Amino acid sequence: MPIADKLVLQRQRHLKWRALDRLELVLMMLCGILCFGFSLSVTADIVTRTIGHPWLWLQEFTSALFIYAIFIGAATATRRNDHLYLTAISESMHGTSRIIVEVVTRLVVLAVSFCLIRYGYLNFLRGYGSFRLPSGWPIAYLYFIIPLSGILIALFTVEQLVNGLINGFDHPEPPSDDDHAIPSISTSVQPGAQP
Repeated sequence: MPIADKLVLQRQRHLKWRALDRLELVLMMLCGILCFGFSLSVTADIVTRTIGHPWLWLQEFTSALFIYAIFIGAATATRRNDHLYLTAISESMHGTSRIIVEVVTRLVVLAVSFCLIRYGYLNFLRGYGSFRLPSGWPIAYLYFIIPLSGILIALFTVEQLVNGLINGFDHPEPPSDDDHAIPSISTSVQPGAQP
């Protein structure tokens, strides 16, 4: 069976998680916006300090963008198997040993997500006792993203566990560029051809 057909078949097996594909797309776009905003606010902070008129609220804004980008990025990377996941070990295995490593790895990630949910929520509640300057807002708004990230990581990990146990954790590699190579064009001068 050609690799492209295997990828289509694999994609059809995972169609029941379509809503999470859309959520992943939204989270990826949000990460991009947050990273761009972070870079822009750091640049503005440097420029305003250099010209002698610092905007004091920019540091608070920058730290909020940074914290939100980290935790949303961790959740998104979990869905994409790019973060909190040891791919080198599991990809070198096949059969029962691979299933065991994949399940154990995801159970560890699930335990970490439960810690994020529990302790992040406790920090969120405690955050109403401290306030950020110069805005005077409670620091809880920075901690809000921690349990939310834990919920998203748990959701994506459960999705991976269910899909992996039903369909297997072995995934075919996407087709390489060599599979669809464009033939080269001869650019040498042909004898008798006019320029």
